Amino acid sequence: MTSSLYESDFYAWANEQATLLRTGNLSAADIEHIAEEIESMGKSDLRAMESSLARVIEHLLKLAHSPAEAPRAGWRESVAVHRVEFAALAEDNPGLVSRVRLPVAYERGRQIAIASLTHHDGVNGNALPATCPWSFNEIMDEGFWPGGAGPGH
Repeated sequence: MTSSLYESDFYAWANEQATLLRTGNLSAADIEHIAEEIESMGKSDLRAMESSLARVIEHLLKLAHSPAEAPRAGWRESVAVHRVEFAALAEDNPGLVSRVRLPVAYERGRQIAIASLTHHDGVNGNALPATCPWSFNEIMDEGFWPGGAGPGH
């Protein structure tokens, strides 16, 4: 029953498992699926952290390489929002911060920035550095903006 509930109604399964764990009825608990879900939660949070970091990088790259003026305020806002989102995830999951893969997040952010900059601004994607030009601390520093791209610029 438990395994089929896992397949058909995850929410009901999760509540059932929580009750079984709280009452100490481990023999009736779906241990294998519980373990999978716990592992999955960590992976999901790590993906969310890397996604927020990639968005920060994407918009820092656009600020650094785009000649356009109009979207700059929106890019700065996006950087600020995603820095806050990353920080909130890091606060809830301090053990994951060291597992964040800056090169992976950089490449994702770079690819999105290249697609946008090429399409909208005619910027050659080769103009964007192949490796991240900033440290993790710079990227997450609310006062850091590439080459005068900060608020008011």
